Amino acid sequence: MTVSFIGAGPGAPDLITVRGRDRIAAAPVCLYAGSLVPVELLSYCPAGARLVDTADLDLDQILAELVAAHEQGLDVARLHSGDPSVFSAMAEQLRRLDAAGIPYEIVPGVPAFAAAAAALGRELTVPGVAQSVILTRTAARATPMPPREDLATLAASRATLVLHLAVQRIAELAPELASHYGADCPAAVVAYASRPDEIVLRGTLADIADQVRAAGIKRTAVIVVGSVLTAAEFPDSHLYSASRHRA
Repeated sequence: MTVSFIGAGPGAPDLITVRGRDRIAAAPVCLYAGSLVPVELLSYCPAGARLVDTADLDLDQILAELVAAHEQGLDVARLHSGDPSVFSAMAEQLRRLDAAGIPYEIVPGVPAFAAAAAALGRELTVPGVAQSVILTRTAARATPMPPREDLATLAASRATLVLHLAVQRIAELAPELASHYGADCPAAVVAYASRPDEIVLRGTLADIADQVRAAGIKRTAVIVVGSVLTAAEFPDSHLYSASRHRA
């Protein structure tokens, strides 16, 4: 058997890869985070599949389900929201599966930051403006950040910054970021990206917190900060330049 860790995408049920859909359709056991994964994806599960909502399970309980499936020789579709390569809590599951000798694979998905960029209609890397994207979070209600990954250190680069799991703290984070980017730096918040109830807020570090409070956004949102959000005057990419040598 194999445990397939599948990126279920940011929320819209059609934003899943064909491979991910096919793995779901072939697995007699499906574990999913009910609070984050679109329920429509469960319609791809085969008839009679065991469906386990992991929203209220701890790590030991989740691993017990995977071990039980392994002992029965049953493939598992393990659905994670977005893409499992970032902020998915997949690493600790893989570590335990390695120790237990249980095989697994990882199927990429559409990450939340990509869905947010699509909703904003912006590229996060613009020539001459920003060529780096920092994906990070804050540590208020989570495990501590590693040394040298504090927000001040990361913001000092003035790269495009995408903050996950931080919208509840935006009132205190915006002034801290403004000390590096400037209060007039463009900022945006996208909540429920790609879903029917998607909310897109655009502003600056000076006013984005007020917008978030007025909209009542408290979860399932990403914060994007950087000049790329409003960049209009920039050089064309070398990729399509007429002067580029094409073999």
